[in-house]
Amino acid sequence: MNAPSTDLANDPAPREEVVALLTQIEQRLRWLSSWTVHNANNLREKRDGLKVGGHQASCASITAIMTALYFHALRPQDKVAVKPHAGPVLHAIHYLLDEQTREKLERFRGLGGVQSYPSRTKDTIPVDFSTGSVGLGVAVTAFSSLVQDYLIAHGQRAEADAGRMIALMGDAELDEGNIYECLIEGYKHDLRNCWWIVDYNRQSLDATTADRMFRRFDDIFETCGWRVVTLKHGALQREAFRQPGGAALEDWIENCPNADFAVLTYLGGAAWRERLMRDLGEVPDVPELLAAHDDAALARLMTNLGGHCLETLIDAFDSITDDQPTLFIAYTVKGYGLPLAGHKDNHSGMMNTSQIEGLRDDLGIAPGQEWDKWAGLGDNLAASLDAFVRKSPIARKAAEHSAPAVPVPARLPVPEGAVQSTQAAFGRVLFDLAKSDEQLADRIVTTAPDVTQTTNLGAFVNQRGLFRRQELADVFQTARIPSAQKWAAHGAGQHIELGIAEHNFFLLLASLGLAAPHFGTRLLPVGTVYDPFIARGLDALNYGCYQDARFLLVGTPSGITLAGEGGAHQSINTPLIGMGQPGLESFEPAFADEVALLMAFAFKHMQADGGSSVYLRLTTRQIEQQTRADNVWEAGALAGAYWLREPAPGATAAIAYCGAVAPEALAAWEALQDDLPGLGLLAVTSPDRLHRDWSAARAARWTGAERSASHIETLLGALAPGAGLVTVLDGSPSALSWLGGVRGQRVSPLGTDRFGQTGDLPDLYRTYRLDMRAIIDATAELFL
Repeated sequence: MNAPSTDLANDPAPREEVVALLTQIEQRLRWLSSWTVHNANNLREKRDGLKVGGHQASCASITAIMTALYFHALRPQDKVAVKPHAGPVLHAIHYLLDEQTREKLERFRGLGGVQSYPSRTKDTIPVDFSTGSVGLGVAVTAFSSLVQDYLIAHGQRAEADAGRMIALMGDAELDEGNIYECLIEGYKHDLRNCWWIVDYNRQSLDATTADRMFRRFDDIFETCGWRVVTLKHGALQREAFRQPGGAALEDWIENCPNADFAVLTYLGGAAWRERLMRDLGEVPDVPELLAAHDDAALARLMTNLGGHCLETLIDAFDSITDDQPTLFIAYTVKGYGLPLAGHKDNHSGMMNTSQIEGLRDDLGIAPGQEWDKWAGLGDNLAASLDAFVRKSPIARKAAEHSAPAVPVPARLPVPEGAVQSTQAAFGRVLFDLAKSDEQLADRIVTTAPDVTQTTNLGAFVNQRGLFRRQELADVFQTARIPSAQKWAAHGAGQHIELGIAEHNFFLLLASLGLAAPHFGTRLLPVGTVYDPFIARGLDALNYGCYQDARFLLVGTPSGITLAGEGGAHQSINTPLIGMGQPGLESFEPAFADEVALLMAFAFKHMQADGGSSVYLRLTTRQIEQQTRADNVWEAGALAGAYWLREPAPGATAAIAYCGAVAPEALAAWEALQDDLPGLGLLAVTSPDRLHRDWSAARAARWTGAERSASHIETLLGALAPGAGLVTVLDGSPSALSWLGGVRGQRVSPLGTDRFGQTGDLPDLYRTYRLDMRAIIDATAELFL
C-alpha cells in the first residue's frame, strides 16, 4: 500500500494555510503560462510573419490540477506525462523551482527555447515523457507501470520504491482509440500504480464535447478494473447546495448542457443570473440564494468546479492510498480565470494586449515585472511561497538515472545451415542467447502483438518464459498434450505477451527502452511485428524514437516475398520508413552471418551515447548461404554495403541488391559475366546508413566540417565515372535508386511500387520484375 508522501501529511501547517499558498501558486502559473504565450506572439520580433501559437485557454483550465499535483501530491518517484497544450504550465512550474530560465521562456517555440510540447530530448527541464501526439502520452504511462512491475519482479527495483505513472490529459484525448486498446492490455496484465487525470473542460479544438459521454467513461474504466473519481463541484458549490434552494441549483447544474454552460461562463454573472431566474425563479428559496451573490460572486460560484478547487483536488489525491489504477475526472472551464473562459474559439485564441494587461493589473504586477516570480506580492508572502515551493516533493525529485551498459559479446554465434532465412537466423541467435549465461540474455525482453510464434520468438519464450506477476501454468503442458510451445508464465519470464494492437506494441517498446533513465536498470527490448503492420503503429513508433527510447524492432516477414499472403500482408514502403525515421537505424540483411553481425551491433548501438533504436527487415525465404574467405566484409556490412563480388577497376556496370532478392542478383551477375567482364555485385545491408553517411559528407561542404568521402562514394569509386547501376530490392525502388546521384551514374531501378497479390515466388518475382531476367533486362537497358 502506498501511503501519501506529501508536505501536507508531514508539515504541521494548517490545511487552510496550505490551500492559501497553493492558490497563490496556481494564479502565478496561470499568469506565467499566459505571459509566455503572449510574449512569443505579440512582443517578440517576428521575422517570418507567422503566428507562433500557444494555448492560453488550455493552460488555464489545468493550472489548479497541476498545482495540487506538483506542489502537494507528487512524490519524488512518481512520473508524469503532461497534456501537450499544458507545456507552458510545466515550464512555469520549473521556473518557480529555478530549473527553467527566463531566456528560454522568452524564446518559447523559438530555436533554443521552450518547445511547443514537453520533450525529453529537446527541453532542458526534467521531462518524464514527451507528449504531442494526443493520447500517446496517456497510454505510455500504463506501459511504464508494467515495466516497473517487470523490474520489481526481476529484483531490479524495490517494491517500496514503486512510483505512480501519472497522465494529465485533455478530455478530447479520450476520443483516441489507443487509450482504449491500452485499457484492455492493462486489464490483462493487472495494471497498478497508474493515475490518469482528465482536465474535463468539455471543449475540443472544433467543438463542445458530447454531453452524454462522461457517464460512459465510468462504465468503461470500471469494467477494466479502474477506480473512477469524479470531481464535479468545488467547495463553494457544495456549500451552496447545502443552503435552502441549493438542491434545485445542484440539479440544474447536473443537467445543464455543456454548450450552454460554456456560453454562460463566457457571458458572466449577469447572464448566469438571468438564465437561472428564468429556469428556477419560481422554485422556493432559489431567488434568495442567487440574491446573496453579486454578479462577480455568482460567476465564481457557477464556475467553482472540482478541477479548479484546490481543497477538492488535494482531498481527492490524498484519499488514494492503494495501487489500484485510478481515473480522476476533474470538471474544469477552458480558459478559467481569463477573458477567454468558455468561448468556443478559445482553443487557439489568445488574449489581446488590453486583456492581458488587465489580467496583469488584477494580479498587481507592475509593467516591466511580468517575469518576476512573485511580482505584486509582499515580501513576507513571497518568502513564504518561495520556501513552500522549495520544500515541495517535486523539488526533491532526483535526476534521471545513468545505467551502466550491459556487456555484449564481441561476436554472436552464426546459426549453422547451408540454406536459411534471415527470420529463422534471428530466432536461432536469440535462442542461443537464451540458453547462455550471458548477462545480455538476462536483460533482453521480447514482445510481439500476437505474432510471437510466426516471427520466430517461440524458442526464446520456451527457454525464458512469459512474464506475469502471478504465476500461470501452461495447461496443455500440465495435461501432457504435445505442443511446440512451452510457455510457462511467471515473474521471472522475459516475454511480454500483447494482443493485436500495434500502438500498444510500440508504446511498450518505448517504455522498455526508457527503463534505464526512468528506473536505473537497462533493458534491451526486442519486438517483432509483421513488416507491413509497422505502418499501423507508425505514430507510436515515431513517438518512441522522439523520446530516444532504445529498442530492436524486427519487421518480418516482409515484401512480396511473403508470397501467398497477398497484398494485405506484403510490405512495400517500409525500407523508406526505415530511412526516413529519425532515431532509428534500419538494416535489411540477406544472410544468416549478416543477421548475427547486425544483432550484436544493435545490442551495442542501443546502449551507446549517440546511439539509437535499430530496425531489421527480415524474410522467411530460405536461401543458400555464402562461404566467406575472411571477415573483411563485416566492416562494410555495418557501414551499409560491401562488394559481394568485387568489380574490376573501372568497371562499366554493377548490380546493387538488398535483402531477399540476393539469389536473383547473384544469378544475374553470373549470367552477365561473359558479356560484362568485371561486373560488380554490391550487397546493400542498410540503404539507411549509406544515405545518412552520404548526406553528412555532403553537408560538410556547407557546415565547415572537414570533408571526407562517404562509404558509398568510396565503394562506387571503383567503377568508371559513367558506369551504370542496376538496383533491386523487395520494396520501394526509391530506397536504392538514389545511388545514381552519388557519382552521377546511370541507374535502372527495380523494386515493388504497387500492391502485391497471392502467388508463388517465381510467379510474383516475374510479375513484379524482381527475377534474374528482369535484372538482366535492366542491365541491358543501361547500354541501349
